[in-house]
Amino acid sequence: MRTVTLCPDRISAGPLILVNARHPLRDPAQPYLVPPDSRYPQITMERQAARLLSALLQEVDPAGAIVPVSGWRSQDQQQAIWDDTIKTEGESFTRQYVALPGCSEHQTGLAMDLALAAPEIDFIRPHFPEDGVCGRFRRQAARYGFVQRYKRHKEALTGIAEEPWHFRYVGVPHARLMEENDLCLEEYRAFVQRNTPINLEEHGRKVRITYLPCLQEAMDLPLPDGRCQISGDNVGGFILTVWRDTP
Repeated sequence: MRTVTLCPDRISAGPLILVNARHPLRDPAQPYLVPPDSRYPQITMERQAARLLSALLQEVDPAGAIVPVSGWRSQDQQQAIWDDTIKTEGESFTRQYVALPGCSEHQTGLAMDLALAAPEIDFIRPHFPEDGVCGRFRRQAARYGFVQRYKRHKEALTGIAEEPWHFRYVGVPHARLMEENDLCLEEYRAFVQRNTPINLEEHGRKVRITYLPCLQEAMDLPLPDGRCQISGDNVGGFILTVWRDTP
């Protein structure tokens, strides 16, 4: 039987990590980065997220009307954005729309700000409307593992104002579960923990999602048959996702 060793320091790695002001990024190491749009090679994401964002854009927007605005950021870049926005827009505005350095999803490589192409694009609040090609993107995003991270009715939980342009990769089927149950990432960990194990079908395969609390010491976890993904939550445990072909 296959086994994997779960170490406490791995709790901050994986597509389901929660990063916000209460849960800073513990390991700011640069992920493996690639651009999701070859027209903008300087705007990058974590490799898997970039691959799926590229596929999503190709499906809903073959004409290239949606453009990437901001993907992965280093600690220094996030600090510079914070400082510049404080100077130009003030502290209240900055705290609504810019995450504290070390607490930004952009530093994980799993988030991307998008905009409808225009001669001038607001870097902090790019225009990404609800209709047209942007609406098509929203409707298909969960199928590729993406969610709109910051919604108006979740502001009290996320600590960030509504950002229709900011999309976060969490993976399939987690994006679907978050959308169907109206959950932000701050709520999703507790949802999985409360309902574990979760069994569903996705694209003709059986999927099982299990929450595993993190112990103080490394532990060996036997892995079941099928494709497995283990993601830390950056809070207190791991989420194991297993895919099996339907007989």
